[in-house]
Amino acid sequence: MSAQQHYLVNIVPYSSDWSVEFEKEKERLLGILAPHIAAIEHTGSTSIPNQGAKPIIDISAAVHTLLDKQIYENLLSNSGYRYIGAFKTGRHFFAKEHAGARTHHLHIFPLEGFYERNELLFRDYLRAHPDFVIEYGELKRTLAEQYPSDPEGYTRAKTDFIQRVVDLARTERGLPLQNVWVD
Repeated sequence: MSAQQHYLVNIVPYSSDWSVEFEKEKERLLGILAPHIAAIEHTGSTSIPNQGAKPIIDISAAVHTLLDKQIYENLLSNSGYRYIGAFKTGRHFFAKEHAGARTHHLHIFPLEGFYERNELLFRDYLRAHPDFVIEYGELKRTLAEQYPSDPEGYTRAKTDFIQRVVDLARTERGLPLQNVWVD
């Protein structure tokens, strides 16, 4: 079983509490990770108004210099976060759980190119295009039924939609196109 397969794919209706929870967690993380943090953003579906999502707050943090994972592990050791892995080069990924369920994902990236990352471009494009929010919500609900205990399969099945939106966002901003799974 991979690190991501220990939880079920559960899509719930959008909640304004997610942005409140992000702000609370942002303050906690800024206190723990200062002075390393250069920027911190709410990403993932919980950051998009009216978007159904797995009720996990995704947080993307930019650091001045990406340090060894052990440094962040030590800093986060008493915060409930545990290191999950890199999955892609040039990042660290941590998860926080409560009562056996994931509640937060923390992605740590270098500051260089942070605001051109596909995660932020995708979020911003959906925020600006509510018709895509509806389409994405329908897709997510359908795929959650098809892949209820396979988060990796669920994510792979969303790739075509995510790629299409990221391509639109990158084109709109004059950025070169890139595969969504390449850093």
